[in-house]
Amino acid sequence: MAFDFKKEYKEFYMPKNKPGIVEVPKANYIAVRGKGDPNEEGGAYQQAISVLYAVAYTLKMSYKTDYRIEGFFEYVVPPLEGFWWQEGVEGVDYSDKSTFCWISLIRLPDFISRADFDWAVETATKKKKLDCSAAELLTIDEGLCVQIMHHGPFDDEPATVEIMNKYLDENGYENDFSETRMHHEIYLSDARKVAPEKWKTVIRHPVRKR
Repeated sequence: MAFDFKKEYKEFYMPKNKPGIVEVPKANYIAVRGKGDPNEEGGAYQQAISVLYAVAYTLKMSYKTDYRIEGFFEYVVPPLEGFWWQEGVEGVDYSDKSTFCWISLIRLPDFISRADFDWAVETATKKKKLDCSAAELLTIDEGLCVQIMHHGPFDDEPATVEIMNKYLDENGYENDFSETRMHHEIYLSDARKVAPEKWKTVIRHPVRKR
């Protein structure tokens, strides 16, 4: 059986429908940064997703090539994630998506080295005929966070965030947004195949003790 991050780390990928506090450990990611409306057809965000998956699957399928990754074991590519923010805005303003700044990511197994990552970017660029140079190897240490499972369209997230904020207030925590700690989403549904009302998205915010 291939290693599945969602099943092995349920506390980070399958939170309950009510808020909970978690300490998120440091992890490595394939990341692409950008700006603009994620719904723009053929826009920067959709191009970034193509690059992420090209590199992710090149690494996942490396065992079928001549390239050998030390310590490799078969695994399921983890779900797409995203950090979101807007300049000068506390939290997220969903009414103006054109002002979104984002880092789109896919988590990597710990055995992937810098050399392996560079090989995958080069190989994906050649094989997929897609410029993957925007991909970077990013290490993120999220630390103390509050998270919840959001059900439904992304535009309905403010109501879920309000539930999170109420929980923080009642339990002696407060949000701790900064230039390095941002609104975080993990996408557990394929938006192309699942109706918006059935989408499942992990929402995670950085917090500190009040």
